[in-house]
Amino acid sequence: MLDVYLISPTIELKTQYLSFYQEWKESGEEMVPWVISKDPSNFIGMLQSLTDAEKGENLPEQWVPDSTFWLVNKDKKVLGAVNIRHGLTEALMKNGGHIGYGIRPTERRKGYATKLLALALEKAKVLGIRKALVVCDQSNIGSEKTIINNGGIPDTDFIEPNGNIVKRYWIEL
Repeated sequence: MLDVYLISPTIELKTQYLSFYQEWKESGEEMVPWVISKDPSNFIGMLQSLTDAEKGENLPEQWVPDSTFWLVNKDKKVLGAVNIRHGLTEALMKNGGHIGYGIRPTERRKGYATKLLALALEKAKVLGIRKALVVCDQSNIGSEKTIINNGGIPDTDFIEPNGNIVKRYWIEL
């Protein structure tokens, strides 16, 4: 069993988070979930924006409250991040879903994503979500397997304007 858990973002893990962020930036990959692309140079400000989002305060128009957690191991190394939207807008119903997650590039293919999503589903249930929509690009086979391994039931795919196919799955909580 993987000895990892979710933690709310905290100043105590600034060094570990900056390592996570920098590794992802240097990889050149898209930062997923979107929330990890927030510039952490004002770390306190970034943490405040995450707290505000969880409370539904200072949100951009058409946004829903969301909760962010970091996946850490016993040594407090930040292995991944998850963002849980408390509700769905029309846009999120198509290609965002309730839960976005990602594992730092050097820690992939070790089972962390499956564990991260399982832990996120527990948090989503506490938030009152009874049926979670989780999506991934058709090209992201690893993420698709992670969703299916957590009970994902396929729904209709969504095709973005650029032709990208988004696979949509529902998970009963």
